[in-house]
Amino acid sequence: MTPEVLEWVDKAEGDWATMLREAAVAEEPNFDAVCFHAQQCSEKYLKARLVMAGIEFRKSHDLLYLLNLVLPVEPSWSFLHDSLFKLTAYDGCNTLPRCGFYKGTGDLIC
Repeated sequence: MTPEVLEWVDKAEGDWATMLREAAVAEEPNFDAVCFHAQQCSEKYLKARLVMAGIEFRKSHDLLYLLNLVLPVEPSWSFLHDSLFKLTAYDGCNTLPRCGFYKGTGDLIC
């Protein structure tokens, strides 16, 4: 792996670890933070794979845009579409009032 790919992977791993830590909190976990770090982790892993494949991409947090770019080299990743669609909706949403992860149902409300 190139140093640039490793940087993306290291950042993704940091988001993954933060997500797991917050999800494991027994009393009042911050599910907005869990979803935010899941989105960030996914974004950084997708970008790492794009860099590894030499595929250029514009600055974007849109996971479906990134997935569509990576599918020619990783067609088996198509199963991620629905999950990444949900996480893409979460980018930026968690910073808005009355928007976020609803604990009762697990739904994203915006």
